[in-house]
Amino acid sequence: MPLHKYPPKIWEALKLQKGIYARLPQHYLRSLQDTSPPTTVHWKPLGVKYRINPDTRQRERVQDVPIPIYYPPESQDGLWGGEGWISGFRYAKDDKLSTRLPKTWKPQLFTRELYSEILDQKFSVTVTSRALDLIDAAFGFDFYILKTPKQDLNSKFGMNLKRAMLLRLARKDTDLYPEDQQRKEKIYKRYKQFEVPEEEAEWVGLSLEEAVEKQRLLEKKDPEPLYKGLVKSLVQELALKKLSEPQIVEKK
Repeated sequence: MPLHKYPPKIWEALKLQKGIYARLPQHYLRSLQDTSPPTTVHWKPLGVKYRINPDTRQRERVQDVPIPIYYPPESQDGLWGGEGWISGFRYAKDDKLSTRLPKTWKPQLFTRELYSEILDQKFSVTVTSRALDLIDAAFGFDFYILKTPKQDLNSKFGMNLKRAMLLRLARKDTDLYPEDQQRKEKIYKRYKQFEVPEEEAEWVGLSLEEAVEKQRLLEKKDPEPLYKGLVKSLVQELALKKLSEPQIVEKK
């Protein structure tokens, strides 16, 4: 059985070093390399390897293992605040001597209308109670979207909103409150800390496939008709031929 030159676990990293992947903007590639773990939601790490059992007073090893969480596709269309589905087992009739039955715990979902003052638009969003609490803690919907890292937001919808907000802040869009100049300046001043260059903002939240397609369109050049190339080369050839000819000086 042939062995691979490189282990499969680093194939994705190697792919980013060749071809069109290597030509993606550096700030976007750095965002892909950010592997910071998300904030824990369904469990609290103890952060120690051993602890004293309160009953036996004996030192025992701590099994500090994170709970596996499944994020269904529909979680990408809303704001779940890091919550997901947890699969496990329950005892029939709450009796530990009875049969264990498989069970999936799902977060309670609500549909709420949220307003973005940067985009001056309302959105009907599927949210969890934790997401609503995080929005309140961030002092508003826009602050929550802009402050929350990608791994904690864990939402394609949320990252699309972040890109739209950053683009509006970068462009100083005149369509924002055109009849209220004072309010517009107030909004831009309030969120000035989140401003990034436009060429960086337009890549925020793009998946790798979307980024590659965007780069391909940027590099795309319309094919030049054959006759134009022939005419251009003929003109250059005639110009060179004329320069190479001896100059005749007329005598007076």
